[in-house]
Amino acid sequence: MSEYGFWSLLPPLVAIGLALRTKQVFLSLTLGIWIGWVIINGGNILSGSFDTLNAFVAVFEDAGNTRTVIFTLFIGALIALIQRSGGVAGFISLVKTKLESQEANNKNRNNRRLVQLFASLTGIVIFVESNISILTVGTLYRPIFDNLKISREKLAYLADSSSAPSCIIFPFNAWGAYIMGLLVMQGFDKPFATMMSALPYNFYPFLALGIVAYIIYTGKDFGPMKKAEQRAVEEGKLIADGAIPMISDEVSMLEAKPGIAHRSINMILPIVTMIIMMPMMLVYTGWSSLDTTDGSFIDLAFQAMGQGSGSTSVLTSVATALVVAIGLYKVQGLLGIKEMVDLSLKGMSGMVSLAILMVFAFALGSLCKELKTGLYVAEISKAWLSPNLVPAIVFLVSCFIAFSTGTSWGTFAIMISIAVPMAQSMGTDPHLAIAAAIGGGVFGDHCSPISDTTIISSMASASDHVDHVNTQLPYALTAGGVTLLMYLALGFLM
Repeated sequence: MSEYGFWSLLPPLVAIGLALRTKQVFLSLTLGIWIGWVIINGGNILSGSFDTLNAFVAVFEDAGNTRTVIFTLFIGALIALIQRSGGVAGFISLVKTKLESQEANNKNRNNRRLVQLFASLTGIVIFVESNISILTVGTLYRPIFDNLKISREKLAYLADSSSAPSCIIFPFNAWGAYIMGLLVMQGFDKPFATMMSALPYNFYPFLALGIVAYIIYTGKDFGPMKKAEQRAVEEGKLIADGAIPMISDEVSMLEAKPGIAHRSINMILPIVTMIIMMPMMLVYTGWSSLDTTDGSFIDLAFQAMGQGSGSTSVLTSVATALVVAIGLYKVQGLLGIKEMVDLSLKGMSGMVSLAILMVFAFALGSLCKELKTGLYVAEISKAWLSPNLVPAIVFLVSCFIAFSTGTSWGTFAIMISIAVPMAQSMGTDPHLAIAAAIGGGVFGDHCSPISDTTIISSMASASDHVDHVNTQLPYALTAGGVTLLMYLALGFLM
């Protein structure tokens, strides 16, 4: 149990509540972090203030955090290069050609529906890594969505809602390997079979994708998203008045270089390189930790993905894509070396606000770890549990931990270690408890404004971050509410 008790909940709740209320994300995170360190220092404001400053510096003591910040800057450079090279313009022309071949009747509505469907399917297909999926969808489809007057909030929602759910449903990636590692620690000698047996009970990701399909097919948005779509169609405003996109206009609105051919390959090849490199680097970085004398290559490769470094793999993937892009554009004579260096720096500068936000989010996450926020929530929840309520309560607690801390993986680690022995001792199907812990982690991470996937979704779509959270929340809550009812029903039936 956390020695700080209820006080451990205060910093993330203040940060999240204030951010949603005021839309001042940096101020809200700063206040939440400061309150947390004041609590740790026993109410001493001066010491708490000094420790708050040190907490931001300490973020860079973790190599994974530093890699993620650098990766964010590299993404800005890549976006700037593929736009200036005519790759984005070429991809838009390619998609427009496909759209123009559709039926003339209800042409605009059909085009809007098809583009949204393509964007969602792209996110689902790229299930190797959630952030890569989000970045690909945002980068590829943002100009097309803008052209069809589809709001940036809708793009952010589609990118966000097709990433983590697909990574869980198709767990042949680092997510699956990570979960299997947690199951091994709980004594399961066949972790893959256990994970796949739990998958049918993991209702939230299936429902989240189902709602995406329903919204695309019917066009019946609800809540704040309905107003955002009406604004985009009727007024031509892709973002709301006063909204602050999570990416600089210098990057999101960069035009292709005059006088060059617009080729979609100049966008597709670097993106595909980035996608392919991700699983390869996970295997490479995890291979050295394995005993390679036993097992087939495929089994060992999958194990290596679980041991590999996600931050190293993502950073290397983006850096490789940058090198491929620079070489591709130089060979074609599209851009000179100095011009590409200047463009890369310009792209990085447009990502500075996101990089800073990442630092703030990491600092809050470290603070929550210090306060043992997740452990406190998990421990106090035990008092509510009965065998029939285990799945529903595990789901709710996982939701709250992930929402408060902004991390699904951290939630998996906390809740699987609690849910499995609890289910076994109470006679509840452990597969159901495992699914509830995983689904709750995905839901909370999906909704949290301090989650890295939520932040990157706002960045990739050039949307206002708080507007993305607000427009996505009703859809996530709908899927989460139905999931909770299903766990309640199963808890009494099984």
